[in-house]
Amino acid sequence: MFNNARQKLLTFIVTITLSFGAHADNLIKLATTTSTENSGLLKEILPRFHEKSGYKVHVIAVGTGKALRMGRDGDVDVVLVHARSAEDQFIAEGHGDKRYDVMYNDFVIVGPADDPAGITNAANIGQVMNKIADSKSLFVSRGDDSGTHKKEKQLWQAAGVTTSGDWYREAGQGMGKVLQMASELEAYTMADRGTWLAYENKVASKLLFAGDKILFNPYGIIAINQTKYPDLNHKGAQAFIDWIISAEGQQQISDFKVNGKQLFIPDAK
Repeated sequence: MFNNARQKLLTFIVTITLSFGAHADNLIKLATTTSTENSGLLKEILPRFHEKSGYKVHVIAVGTGKALRMGRDGDVDVVLVHARSAEDQFIAEGHGDKRYDVMYNDFVIVGPADDPAGITNAANIGQVMNKIADSKSLFVSRGDDSGTHKKEKQLWQAAGVTTSGDWYREAGQGMGKVLQMASELEAYTMADRGTWLAYENKVASKLLFAGDKILFNPYGIIAINQTKYPDLNHKGAQAFIDWIISAEGQQQISDFKVNGKQLFIPDAK
């Protein structure tokens, strides 16, 4: 009886192991910025990729900085992020194989409808940052080393502003949460347009400034270095890259709209 029970247990363990192994071959681990998740884009397009390829994508939505660290450590197969200088450094350091353009949108500044800092009258983004700082108007930052946070810090630095004091608050949260916080606190914040369009009818904040060419926001996709991490699902990662930059994948991005508005512009070369 004991041997029979033991045999059944061993059979069960082997079956489960083989099952997980097969599942792992068809699983792609994607680390990406919260904007692709919060906007609803990935929820919309990934089922189509699964249908076409048989691969299932496990999405880990974090800030760009953390996504790149996960890639550097070999914890994911592929990254989809938006911080070009950090992406170029990632490639230069040998963590990724190649960067591919995927899509773009832009950053916008949103805040309370009464606009206490008067940024709607600003001529450029530098004036916007200075007006917010000079008026000590409350500003909620992502504060999470995301692509949006990296860009925001660059803008403050370019404007010559030191972000210190009660008016500046770092949330350490994703874009959706920060938009909700800024709305509740009647504060300003910076958001990618995709997440903003997905949330604009959920919050009291208003879009107050956009259009400066400095606010251009490109997204890139990178498979993790196959030589450095041979056990990763490089075949699956490349299949996903090939699909998302293909005519079909780019059309899926173009077709994705919220309230009739296009959130991302495909730009694969």
